[in-house]
Amino acid sequence: MSLAEDTPSETPLPRPTRIITVANQKGGVGKTTTAINLATALAAAGERVLLIDLDPQGNASTGLGILPEARHVTTYELLSGEQPLGAAIVPTMVPRLSIVPSSVELVGAELELVAEERREYRLADALGAAPLEFEHVLIDCPPSLGLLTLNALVAADGVLVPLQCEFYALEGLSHLVRTIERVRQHLNPRLEIQGVILTMFDKRNNLSELVAADVRAHFGERVYETVIPRNVRISESPSHGKPVLLYDFRSPGAQAYVLLASEILKRERRLTA
Repeated sequence: MSLAEDTPSETPLPRPTRIITVANQKGGVGKTTTAINLATALAAAGERVLLIDLDPQGNASTGLGILPEARHVTTYELLSGEQPLGAAIVPTMVPRLSIVPSSVELVGAELELVAEERREYRLADALGAAPLEFEHVLIDCPPSLGLLTLNALVAADGVLVPLQCEFYALEGLSHLVRTIERVRQHLNPRLEIQGVILTMFDKRNNLSELVAADVRAHFGERVYETVIPRNVRISESPSHGKPVLLYDFRSPGAQAYVLLASEILKRERRLTA
């Protein structure tokens, strides 16, 4: 079955855009994997979705099949003010999902922006310059809490935190929580932790269960019920330039992201009801 089959039609009247940053300063936790596959699952549910690749490595762009030579306008030009958002948006192979790709030039953006006015608001200003024709904007951040991630937090309504089910899962997360609180107090009062996503969950490993219980005790209802399993199909799909929902829709990893998207939409609709 293709992803385009048996999916709901687009919502006739757009809701206000929800801007979500996917962030964790710890690498290897499934951050980009979550950004790509959650964006795909939301699009499969009928949402119009924009994914912004704010990581200089450009893995989200590669994972959606956007080759480097096709990245004519990127998040670098967007943050520098050289190009508007509309010029940077590229359609993907996934219906209703578009992306603003990244490039290696973004490595120098943090240094170049340090002395600029409103350096923390560059992304927010770019997103606010024209009406957004999307229900969701997802921002994939680099594995750090530098100026790029700060721009994402200032632009966002909420933060999704992927958390690997390993022994040191909560180590360092307090730093991210403090950063989010400082941004909320001084730069973006609407920012909130939208939720924590448990990733790389291995049901055969007692440690995964213990870590999950620990995280749920710490964050309560902010932790999504859906967990993302360790799944070889999730690991394989980026090398094919496809999200796992297109690579193997029936795999446990793909189905987990479908369930996660459904859970996120249900929570959001309860809040806005």
